[in-house]
Order: sequence, then structure tokens, then C-alpha cells
Amino acid sequence: MQMNTGKPAGVILAGGQSRRMGVKRKAFLELGGRTLLARVIDILRPGVEPLLLSSETATDDFNDYGLPVIADLVPRFSGPLGGLYSALEHLSGAGFDGGLVLCPCDAPFVPDNLVQVLLDAGQDDRTKPVVVSYQGVLQPTFSLWQGSHLPLIREAVLDRGLGGLKQMLSLMPHTVVEWIPTEPSPFFNINTPADLEAATLWLDRTGA
Repeated sequence: MQMNTGKPAGVILAGGQSRRMGVKRKAFLELGGRTLLARVIDILRPGVEPLLLSSETATDDFNDYGLPVIADLVPRFSGPLGGLYSALEHLSGAGFDGGLVLCPCDAPFVPDNLVQVLLDAGQDDRTKPVVVSYQGVLQPTFSLWQGSHLPLIREAVLDRGLGGLKQMLSLMPHTVVEWIPTEPSPFFNINTPADLEAATLWLDRTGA
């Protein structure tokens, strides 16, 4: 695993439950002939090094993607904060203490400048995480964190049992990037069959 390239690490949240979609993993749903995960990988890969997948367990499900899979260190389901914590612990153990860009696997229209916008917003004060806001609503799974945040996050997960990124952000000063609205929404998540149908219609209409 390559480290210290000057780029932030990237972590794609690829675990969690997908009961509403009727499948084991949303990551492998297809949109326009490509999986949701493949779409997010293609957007993030140029701007990050290394690029990792976060999953609730170590699994061979992701072998076709050729990326390291970081299993949650917390035995119970601990939400996206548990995935962030596990990734930071892994990177710390490998000697990486720089930035980490977080992104979910189920957001097919992620903007290709996400990484750079987060980095630019955080360059004046790297003690704070940077989080996207869209139409006044925080989007914490699209965010930039630092290795220096690990002690606080470790305490929140292990000692306080927190699992939500918004819970974590409520405990820390953070920088907010208000994203200019576009269509389709760049932070649209696919959570239901209706969402997948809507994304397919947008893709057919715009070629996004």
C-alpha cells in the first residue's frame, strides 16, 4: 500500500445493510451497465492514495475491485463512524497520518472535484474535519478527516458507543462547504428501488 504521496487517503463506505433494496450489498447494484461501487471508485481514484473499501466484515465479495478491504474493528454494527474509525486505525498503523476523504458507495453522481474542494476548504485549518452541506443539510458521509482526529473518534466509538458521523461532528468544530445545487443532486443516495429508478432516468436524460 503506497503512502505519503501527498494525496489524501480515500475510504468508500461499502458495508451496511440493504434490506430495502432486496440485495445483500447496494455496492453491486448496476446503473447504466456499471456497479454503483465502480462509479464511485472511478471518481475518487485520481485524487486519493491509497483508496480503501470499508466493510462490516472481511470478505471476498470485493475481490474483483482490487482494493484493500478494511473490516470494522468494533464487533457490533457501529455505523459509518465505525468505518471511519477502523480506516483511521488501519492507516495509522501503516504510518499514514494525513487526510482521509470519506464517500459512500451508493452515490452515483458524486462530483469529480469532490476531493479537491474538500482539500481546498480545509487547507487553512487542518485541525477541523470538513463536511459537505447541500441545500442547507449536512452530508457527513462526504467529508475530509485527519489522522490527528483518531484519538477523539476512538473515544467516541469505543467508550461512548457512537456510530453516527453527525454525532461525531456535533462534538468537534468543523468546516462546512455549501455545495451549489445542480441536477441530478451530486449527493443523491440510492436507498430504495424507487431511488434506483430515479437515478436511471437521470442517467438516461443527462448521461451523467
